[in-house]
Amino acid sequence: MPELTPESVQRTRAFARVIGPFVALATLIIAVRLPDLTGLLDDLFANAVLPWVLGAMMLVAGLIIIAFHQYWRSASAALISLFGWFVALRGLAMMAFPTAIETGADATISSPGLLLGARIFFGLLTVIGLWLTVVGWGGRQLKPVDNFSAPPRESVSMRHGGNRRG
Repeated sequence: MPELTPESVQRTRAFARVIGPFVALATLIIAVRLPDLTGLLDDLFANAVLPWVLGAMMLVAGLIIIAFHQYWRSASAALISLFGWFVALRGLAMMAFPTAIETGADATISSPGLLLGARIFFGLLTVIGLWLTVVGWGGRQLKPVDNFSAPPRESVSMRHGGNRRG
């Protein structure tokens, strides 16, 4: 497992800047509109190519996160890495087993108990997305780390002998 370094912190923040707002907004919309998404699901699964293409895009997006964010040393880093694995596996499942995904989605929308559970689940994901948004966009900014940074500048008074007047 890679050590916690300024580069890993910056990479986690960069991923949090993208994943956080997306997860917060998308899951909030899903949580609110979940009962109304039946038509959208019907249209998605009406054409066998659409679940495959969506699954392929999810698989690639998940693999990109897995490849470029292999950090687990903080809660935010672990959530981002887990998100990458979740998206990749969900995309693979969408490509390989679209009928199972459709059956599960239909069962969730048609059952009041499962619908409530799904809304709570997406509400929790919204909170996680908001937290990642704050991690990515809030707080103090890290300085870029490179080998070509100029040394810190001395103050004018230090270059001229401190507080000496002359």
